[in-house]
Amino acid sequence: MTSSTTRTTGIRRGSTWALAATLALAGGAHAQTGEKLKVGLMLPYSGTFTALGVAIENGFRLYVDEQGGKIAGREIEYFKVDDESDPAKATENVNKLIKRDKVDVIVGTVHSGVAMAMARAAKESNTLLIVPNAGSDAVTGPMCAPNIFRSSFSNWQSSYGMGLVAARQEKKKTAITISWKYAAGDEMTNAFKEGFEKEGGKVTKQLTLPFPNVEFQALLTEIAAAKPDAVFAFFAGGGAVKFVKDYAGAGLHKTVPLYGSGFLTDGTLDAQGDAAQGLLTTLHYADGLDTPRDKAFRTAYAKAFKLQPDVYGVQGYDAAQILRVGLDAVKGDVGKKPEFAAAVEKAKFDSPRGVFTMSKSHNPVQDIYLRKVDGKENKVVGVASKALSDPARGCKN
Repeated sequence: MTSSTTRTTGIRRGSTWALAATLALAGGAHAQTGEKLKVGLMLPYSGTFTALGVAIENGFRLYVDEQGGKIAGREIEYFKVDDESDPAKATENVNKLIKRDKVDVIVGTVHSGVAMAMARAAKESNTLLIVPNAGSDAVTGPMCAPNIFRSSFSNWQSSYGMGLVAARQEKKKTAITISWKYAAGDEMTNAFKEGFEKEGGKVTKQLTLPFPNVEFQALLTEIAAAKPDAVFAFFAGGGAVKFVKDYAGAGLHKTVPLYGSGFLTDGTLDAQGDAAQGLLTTLHYADGLDTPRDKAFRTAYAKAFKLQPDVYGVQGYDAAQILRVGLDAVKGDVGKKPEFAAAVEKAKFDSPRGVFTMSKSHNPVQDIYLRKVDGKENKVVGVASKALSDPARGCKN
């Protein structure tokens, strides 16, 4: 299915890699442009986020395959590590790619806590890192760096617009937020709160539970007793499936409208069934965008993988587009990182989500769509925020 070479590296538990040793690699010899480009995929290949990791890899490989298996004239060799969605193992796992496999670029990951450790390792070793999902605000905020890029979103971007919509368009006055207690959950619910309260609403409670706990009943009982005008939720993958079904099962969907960042219903609708119908979410991608680029992408993805694409596939696809833009500018020489960064910063390319441009902090500037669940699609029904740029608080780029 692919003309590029694949090598899968195993997970050796208990191994430790000194991060300091990676510093020596930063000044080491880079592969010549005629040699294979080593791409390290550090994604969730087990656990709650497995399907997300697979979709990201699918999207990345699809774009590479469309280029004949090469980017900037260099054939791609893949190295894979399961990130295990575990921040405690993240430094060890990323150093398998940096130190052992000596990859030229790392693509990953989904979990924001893991991505933070990856960003630190990439920054210290000067390894190119493209983040194809994790929206941790700090990655393109205080942790921003010339060699770190994001093809997805910031957590702030994904949820701020839903706050605006819930207050301004839906006329809600009070809301409760609920999420896992980790970076993504905190940042998305706080962004919703910022947008909601900017428009005159009031978030009365912010409920959390530990990741990846999916025992929601006590918190649903608390929501029912509080009787807010709205609930905003962030969950993804298997957790999103169970939350939406439990919310409907408790009868809350009839009395308290549920809103979310788009991950609540992206890649999950088959499993959520009737419980998800009519839900409004905001995200940088939606079904039914009806552009030539998106139609071509969706057709190619479905043909290649026998699956319908979702936002995760788009983010993987655009991670490869970012890599191509940068490598084309430096004629395949990953050692020229300032020139690589300069090319990406001024690039404008056609993404399945729409026009893609990059901010100075290396986060996408993008439309945030308002979507409504209709059948098995997150259909676009409006634009919550046009060309929204993350505030990149703390970035010194």
